[in-house]
Amino acid sequence: MNYEKGAKEILENIGGKENIAGMTHCATRLRFNLRDTSKADTAAIEAVDGVVNVINKAGQYQILIGTNVPKLYNQMENLVGPKEAGSKDSANNSGSSQGIIGTIFSAISSIFAPLLPALAGSGILRGLLLLFVQLGWLSETNGTYQILSAASMTVFYFLPVLLAITSARRFGADMFLSALIGAALLHPDYIALMGDIGNGATTSFLGIPAVLMNYNSTVVPIILSILIFSYLYKWLDRVIPETLKLVVLPLISIAVMVPVTIIVIGPLGVYGGEIIASAVNWLIARSSILAGIVVGGGWSVLVSLGIHWAVNPIMINNIATSGIDYIVPFTFACNFATIGTALGVFFKAQDRDIKNFSMTGIVTIALSAIIEPTVFGLLVKNKKLFLSQIIGGAVGGAYLGLTNVYTNAFVFGSVTTFPAFVGDTSANFINAMIGLLISLIVGAMIAYFVTKKEERLVKN
Repeated sequence: MNYEKGAKEILENIGGKENIAGMTHCATRLRFNLRDTSKADTAAIEAVDGVVNVINKAGQYQILIGTNVPKLYNQMENLVGPKEAGSKDSANNSGSSQGIIGTIFSAISSIFAPLLPALAGSGILRGLLLLFVQLGWLSETNGTYQILSAASMTVFYFLPVLLAITSARRFGADMFLSALIGAALLHPDYIALMGDIGNGATTSFLGIPAVLMNYNSTVVPIILSILIFSYLYKWLDRVIPETLKLVVLPLISIAVMVPVTIIVIGPLGVYGGEIIASAVNWLIARSSILAGIVVGGGWSVLVSLGIHWAVNPIMINNIATSGIDYIVPFTFACNFATIGTALGVFFKAQDRDIKNFSMTGIVTIALSAIIEPTVFGLLVKNKKLFLSQIIGGAVGGAYLGLTNVYTNAFVFGSVTTFPAFVGDTSANFINAMIGLLISLIVGAMIAYFVTKKEERLVKN
């Protein structure tokens, strides 16, 4: 793809830069908040070389590109200028163009997307370390293990700082001041206030009682804090004279937001996040098989709508707080059912284009867990194949739920992320492989029977 040419064509057919209120990208898609979606020529954009599909869902105009989307995004920025999804311009228009649900999905996507490589890489490293310990290649008292363990867990410990930065970009606050607010929650002097009591210890600030919480590895408190800080920051930016902003604005920001976060926002965020995570995990505990069927079978539907981001924070929170998660395996089931479906098409269809496309999808998912090209290029355009994938994911997900398979990291489902299934015993890994094999075989068998030999690739 010629990224410069592609960016110009997309900008021309999306209504020009004047029609863009906010712009960001995730792992595979350009995501726009448009002032007027009727100005976008979807057919013309789908015809642009390198564009796989266009989705106007969840309050965003999403253009699926693939894993090279950052290169195209850089060219878009050169033409449009940096325009965050959470810029003032976007915020002012989000209410009318997106609605509340769309705004929430957009915010989650913008906040978590930049951190996914760090989370995935750290998760794989953690899984490999656990595997090496089980194989006897490393000891937990070994210096090599300790150093690599620190490397693998740092992203989770300092999650409030990292989320503060991405939240600041989304909500339009100063990134460095936001990072300081997150870092203050992890400062040794603050941690020392909890003593041996830990969560629930109390102190006072200017006579106001404060319940202390441990914020390392937490998700919700810092996002809420930076959301509120963004309003304070914008107000201070308006009322403080330019000659005083350098000192007064950061002084007030830090002096106000750190205590407010510790006294009010933080505890609410911690308890709120725990309630949500507990509710989801309770449902899994009550009917893990049903959860596997629903998530394993329905995950590709969420991906096709671009709203799977809403579930990611729950999985990240589970990993960060308890070290394991039962939802991630269900997403693996979806991915391997997609591989199976593409495999069934590859063996049955005789057209060279669709065989090449299917094999490309198989390799892409197996190595990088990116299913969107296969979902939009093959499944969405053939309901029988989409149903094959859904059934495969549901059956494999049911087995994973039945055997209570978990991961020790937040990762995307591919062959390269198998170490995330390494647990205290070999049973977890073995059951994971069985469940994923079930998803692949069921998806492949159904797809093989519903695919016609003369099946052709439906192009945009």
